[in-house]
Amino acid sequence: MKTDTDITNPPVSDRVREAMAISLRGCEELLPQEDWLKKLARSEASGQPLRIKLGLDPTAPDIHIGHTVVLNKMRQLQDLGHQVIFLIGDFTTLIGDPSGRNTTRPPLTEEQIRANAETYKTQAFKVLDPARTELRYNSEWSDALGTRGLIKLAAKYTVARMMERNDFHERFHAGNSISIHEFLYPLMQGYDSVALKSDIELGGTDQKFNLLMGRHLQQEYGQEPQCILTMPLLEGLDGVEKMSKSKNNYIGITEDANTMFAKVLSISDELMWRWYTLLSFRSMADIEALQAEVGAGRNPKDAKVMLAKEITARFHSAAAADAAEADFTNRSKGGVPDEIPEVSLAAGEGGALGIGLVLKQSGLAPSTSEANRLIDGGGVRVDSGVVSDKGLKLKAGTYVVQVGKRKFARVTLA
Repeated sequence: MKTDTDITNPPVSDRVREAMAISLRGCEELLPQEDWLKKLARSEASGQPLRIKLGLDPTAPDIHIGHTVVLNKMRQLQDLGHQVIFLIGDFTTLIGDPSGRNTTRPPLTEEQIRANAETYKTQAFKVLDPARTELRYNSEWSDALGTRGLIKLAAKYTVARMMERNDFHERFHAGNSISIHEFLYPLMQGYDSVALKSDIELGGTDQKFNLLMGRHLQQEYGQEPQCILTMPLLEGLDGVEKMSKSKNNYIGITEDANTMFAKVLSISDELMWRWYTLLSFRSMADIEALQAEVGAGRNPKDAKVMLAKEITARFHSAAAADAAEADFTNRSKGGVPDEIPEVSLAAGEGGALGIGLVLKQSGLAPSTSEANRLIDGGGVRVDSGVVSDKGLKLKAGTYVVQVGKRKFARVTLA
């Protein structure tokens, strides 16, 4: 029978040390580490799961695998038996997170937020186990807070400390405007931790100020302060810039399996190991063993294929990952996939259509100017032959038109 002393100051077991190692895997910071170790030990001694919080604002309709770095950490902690809380910031999205911004973030409509929230929920459950996830919306307590409660909350933090935040500090000294409502964002995010009584909150490195606000407010409200765990921002396909749709170096988690698989294989050998640490569910021991094999002469492509199949299977299925591998192999040998879009186009004057218009009208290029650029780069094939003449006209008939390694269409001109 456990005594009060056993539970309040329990020993650190091997299992707790393993949980600590899993917590630290790939993370940027875990603060304070000694507090988290105590929480893990106390949880094991009492049998009470810890409350693991992650909040995401539904600012866009979908997410890419860079967003799943933090979700993966949630899943690792979930698999240790702890209670994960996936918080959708439907209220805080109305304010707009100023983190890393040099201008005020434009607000979304409530309709946009609701639609995006549904998409986020569906996509997050491709990583988290929905049966073991507490799904919450911060409008539950934020709406109920009211004006009186908001004034009391605002009184628990000073303007001077708020201005220590890097983005506010830089905007102020650059003469850029800061709206009063932006000061409310970190307060409301911190209050989420009070409402949920979280033991640890996860986020990207750009969220550190907001996460620390949660610790401060929990102390103000008489709660044990949460720990914070920040994860790095994942580099995109180029291996340089952080993954971003605007930089077109991303993999969307709703992309088709063939595209997802091929994009993972396109990353550098060096970047592959960082992706293994942040995206794979393999143990670090397995990853280190695989890295040693590659260092001893094994083809790094073997390891990259394993990673591509793991990621593709997570968001599709094992069968889809196998099919994507077969499709990639077929294409690398110059083959044509079994299933490609069928397009029917009307031939122009003289019963023919210029290759630029063929590419544009079949959806293989966004414009004729882009089509010409692709031809100049040697990236266009018709029936497996490289097109070098931008003035090429295709006569009536059926052709397999290819752009790059992954875009195909069977075009019929009539």
